[in-house]
This record gives sequence, C-alpha cells and structure tokens, in this order.
Amino acid sequence: MALTDEAIDKIKTMIVAGELAPGSRLPKEEILAQKLGLSRSSLREAVRALTAMRILITRQGDGTYVSSLEPHLLLESLSFAADVSQGATALQLLQVRRLLEPQATGMAAALLQPDDLQELRHLLDQCRSAADVEEFVAHDIAFHLRIVEAVGNPVLSMLLRVLSTRTQRVRIIRGSRTRQALDNAHQDHEAILRALQSHDALLAISAATVHITAVEQWLAASLNDDALQAINS
Repeated sequence: MALTDEAIDKIKTMIVAGELAPGSRLPKEEILAQKLGLSRSSLREAVRALTAMRILITRQGDGTYVSSLEPHLLLESLSFAADVSQGATALQLLQVRRLLEPQATGMAAALLQPDDLQELRHLLDQCRSAADVEEFVAHDIAFHLRIVEAVGNPVLSMLLRVLSTRTQRVRIIRGSRTRQALDNAHQDHEAILRALQSHDALLAISAATVHITAVEQWLAASLNDDALQAINS
C-alpha cells in the first residue's frame, strides 16, 4: 500500500472510531503525524485527498476540520466520475438511474402540491422553448430534480444528480439525432407530468421508466454499433 493510501486509511479509521467527530478540528500536523506514525508529507497528501472527497474541509487561517459527513455531501465527489463516463460506464449509470428514479417519481406523485405542479409545467414550457441543447438540458435537469426533491430525501436527490450529470446528458443528446431526441423527450416529459397531475403513482413510475429506458436503449445500441465498426475496420 502506498504511504498516502495508508495515511488516508488511518485518518478514516480515526473518524469511523469516533476519535475525530464530524465538525471537529484535526490536531496540529506534527502531532497527528507522530500519532499515526506518518511523515508530514504523507499526511499532507492524505489531507488533500480527503479534502477532495469532502471528508475534510480546510478553513483558511483556521485549520482542517472533519466535514459534516452528510451522505449527500460526500456523494458530490462522484460527480466528476459521472461527467467523464462514456461507453459501458455511462450505460451502467443509466441502468442504476432507471432502478431509482421511477420509484422516486412514483413517491412524488402523492406529495406534489398544485404550486409544485405549476412549477413543473413552467419548466417543461422552458424545455420546449430552449434555444439550444445546453439550455434544454438545464431545464430538463431542473424538471427531474424538482420531482425527486419532493420526496424529501437529500441523499436520493444527490445520488440521482450524480447518476445523470449535465455533461453526460448533453453528450447523449448530441450523439443521437438531436431533433428526434428532443421531440421524444418532450413527449416523455408530458406523460410524466400528466401522471403526476393525476397523482397516479403507478402511472408516474411507468412514464419515468419509459423515459429513462429509451435513453438507455439508444446508448446500448450506439455501443453495439461502435463495436461492430471496430470489428469490421
């Protein structure tokens, strides 16, 4: 195991054991390094890595602290991995999204109030009037996120945000026949909203599943086409 990895594991062990509680300040560098049997350079590398993971936070001029360790906060560090995902990895993320988001949409059907539904209607109107793919995706994300937020579970909201990032959605739409992809998305969105307006959980689950599955199937077909081209080239 690399020295930096060892240092990371030792700090994590202190957190799990309760020696470093959420919100607590880390001991001074020389004291912590000595306690863990690490060099100060290895400790610094570990602190930088754990800060990137949102496990630690650094306050300028004040020191390094353990973060709140809220799950939705820690999940933010996965966003970059989703942003750069392509091919089979992007497909796997979509598969997980398909398992989670329709159920969340079904739960939201009983929770959304008239003002919430009016806001969703406005977001879909903005989707239709979007000037380009980037603007469409911004409103598309807001639409789906607003539905999930109605469930009141920030971990679920962040996880679904990570599973389908803005970068990934733009890439998928541009990789398909854009006009047709947008038209299909508009139709799917309207079906989801109608189900939510009728507070029909099963219909909402079905509509959301159809929507996400269509994207998943397109991406799977695209991967197969790429594989065939590679074989024939």
